[in-house]
Amino acid sequence: MPILLTCLVIFSALFSNQLFAATSASELIDLTHSSAGFLAIAIFVIAYVLVILEEQLHLAKSKPVLLAAGLIWVIIAIVYGNMDKADLVEHGIRHNFLEYAELFFFLLVAMTYINAMLERGVFDELRNRLVAKGYSYKALFWLTGILAFFISPIADNLTTALVMCAVIMAVGKGRPDFIALGCINIVVGANAGGAFSPFGDITTLMVWQKGILEFTEFFALFIPSVVNYIIPATIMSFAVAKGNPTPLDEVEGSVIKHGGLVIVGLFLATIVTAVSFHSFLHLPPVFGMMTGLAYLKLYAFYLKKSAHKEAHLPNSTPGDAEQPEFDIFKKVAQAEWDTLFFFYGVILAVGGLGFMGYLGMVSHLMYGELGNTGANILVGILSAIVDNIPVMFAVLTMNPDMDATQWLLVTLTAGVGGSLLSIGSAAGVALMGQARGYYTFFAHLKWTWAIALGYAASIAVHLMIN
Repeated sequence: MPILLTCLVIFSALFSNQLFAATSASELIDLTHSSAGFLAIAIFVIAYVLVILEEQLHLAKSKPVLLAAGLIWVIIAIVYGNMDKADLVEHGIRHNFLEYAELFFFLLVAMTYINAMLERGVFDELRNRLVAKGYSYKALFWLTGILAFFISPIADNLTTALVMCAVIMAVGKGRPDFIALGCINIVVGANAGGAFSPFGDITTLMVWQKGILEFTEFFALFIPSVVNYIIPATIMSFAVAKGNPTPLDEVEGSVIKHGGLVIVGLFLATIVTAVSFHSFLHLPPVFGMMTGLAYLKLYAFYLKKSAHKEAHLPNSTPGDAEQPEFDIFKKVAQAEWDTLFFFYGVILAVGGLGFMGYLGMVSHLMYGELGNTGANILVGILSAIVDNIPVMFAVLTMNPDMDATQWLLVTLTAGVGGSLLSIGSAAGVALMGQARGYYTFFAHLKWTWAIALGYAASIAVHLMIN
């Protein structure tokens, strides 16, 4: 690493004359046609290729983008330092870091609540109830897809997809064709459902936190999201096997631990708090989420004390004392840290490229040449190939001149465009691991044409009604 940094310093010194050629009115240096800019682009591309090959290399996706973000800002700092403009770099990186900090703490609270509900057996109870009902294959296909659509706006599309996939895997033993179709249906449903809620997907959350759209404005995407799900689901349903899976043993009693449903209620109260902070007090939503974390922390204190008290009652069994206590800090520790660090790397790396002038160039090419509608449709297609997080962050950084209808369109396309390919969304990538050998890239690709019909129809419906 020291060798690489030394090379960067030498590099900047060698090419200093061309690096400082053009300066914008805001005193930012245009590096888009410089060797420093080309090096930054190369670093970003290499890092993202490693992200795409995560499953093959078994290299956590956060590692290459963390390094890329650091190196890109090192290049910027060297260039601006030689021009005695280091204060501009400091301002730029602090701006990007603040963007990340808001997203980080928002997601950390949401992940903590989800982990608490998982530990209390809330999602296990949902899965067990569905498995034990004895539904037909077709009924399970529709039920898991519809539940994925309506749960993801509150939980998130990744967690929802994993829970519904567990149901499909449990009842679909011996029917790989049903498991594959069920997983595709769940991915499409979860991504479509997450598009009309700020809590359903990272991209919608980013748009809301940026203050571009109000919380209630996202609900205008409900009908287009329904269309996006219904069309491919209806087409795929004709390929679902007839008959009923072998009934599974019903679990006696509820598996929800003490306090599970209360935590669900506290999570909903936290969402209300975040929305209220933003709508009525004009505070960033993250402050409402952090206040909501206090609800869970105080309730965790109650659960811990009550469990300790029950374990020492005269009529308690030895097993009661062996039950692990509810530790809120363990739920925080179980957050998806690789994902959170990945977001850091993406936001800082893309922010650095924007600081160099590349996002302004892309904005001109896309929104200037294609127009808002064409560019926003392209954003969705790009989201199927490249993760929608950097794509949406780039759009937000470019901040093209668009009305609410177009901002809703890009929110829709970035959210549902990832359904076109299995690698296009976190839900798809996660299910390829959970249903390994059943749900694959090519199994999903077989139905991309049907998903594309839903994608096109949802855009048409949105432009028609909004």
